[in-house]
Amino acid sequence: MSDYMITESSGPVAMRYRKIVMWIHWITAILLIMQVYIGFTFQDLPRGTPERAFVFGWHKTWGVMILLLAVARLAVRLMNPPPPFPSDYPKWRRLIAVWNHRLFYLLLIGIPLTGLAAVSGRAEGGWVPLQLGLSVPAIPGIPKENEFNEVHELLIWAVLALLALHVTAALYNQFVYRGSVAGRMWPFKSVREA
Repeated sequence: MSDYMITESSGPVAMRYRKIVMWIHWITAILLIMQVYIGFTFQDLPRGTPERAFVFGWHKTWGVMILLLAVARLAVRLMNPPPPFPSDYPKWRRLIAVWNHRLFYLLLIGIPLTGLAAVSGRAEGGWVPLQLGLSVPAIPGIPKENEFNEVHELLIWAVLALLALHVTAALYNQFVYRGSVAGRMWPFKSVREA
């Protein structure tokens, strides 16, 4: 079975992602950066303090927002497949890019779910409190003491590795490779079109 994202091409010019996909991409990127900062920050705060509870509340809230954005983006992607790569982009790079994106989807859904599982055992009344007076249903049947926090942290390191690869590739494509592939995502432009 052939994977059109690797075998097909858009010709010599890159086709841009849909605007909704670009918006979701950049909002998710901002939330992810904030989430990583907050995640590492609240770990250093003393347990049981109001300051830690406040920061942890935002960590959970942004995690739910990232989960919702990832599900929305996946739905948009399934209804509107992304544009194929331009013909000048090597197939081995397409393969890495395609699987990097697929793993991102998996992690951007898996990380919030493992975080939710980690706190579900301690949820009172079956609900996990968030900020702004919001809450989400806890996952039933999770014991108070569980291993989901360790899985959550492991997945965070995995997403950070993918993020580093993604950002490095984007900057490489724009400033070193200088092919038309950079023109697929705002704010980048294809150097050949500029």
